[in-house]
Amino acid sequence: MHRTHRSAALAAAALITFAAVAPARAAHHDPAPSGGGLFLTVTGSEGDRMRGVRLRCTPEPAGPHPDAAGACAAIAAAGGDLDRLPADPHPCSKKFDPVTARATGAGRDRPAEWTRTYANACALDAATGAVFRF
Repeated sequence: MHRTHRSAALAAAALITFAAVAPARAAHHDPAPSGGGLFLTVTGSEGDRMRGVRLRCTPEPAGPHPDAAGACAAIAAAGGDLDRLPADPHPCSKKFDPVTARATGAGRDRPAEWTRTYANACALDAATGAVFRF
């Protein structure tokens, strides 16, 4: 990718990330998705890779998440605390290629924000199961 295109793509990703996260910075840490749902993102270590989906769990699992039902069930099992998601332990390499997972939006009808960085995408998958599997 040309340097100009990469710079423009990074700037656009940063702007989108800032727009999605900025209003929730002072938010309460309660990510159980309800009406408005959660916007889930995964960003690579250089900020050059970003993917995201919206997840709604009420009145029923919905949104473009490929396993909305599984993700909602995992969040419910954790009592809405993404730090307590049921893990899906499996072997991962020790390769250090950090990824940052974020959840922003409305949780239990209150603003929510959650962010964690993992050593690599496999470690994220093992720790969060279906929630960030998109």
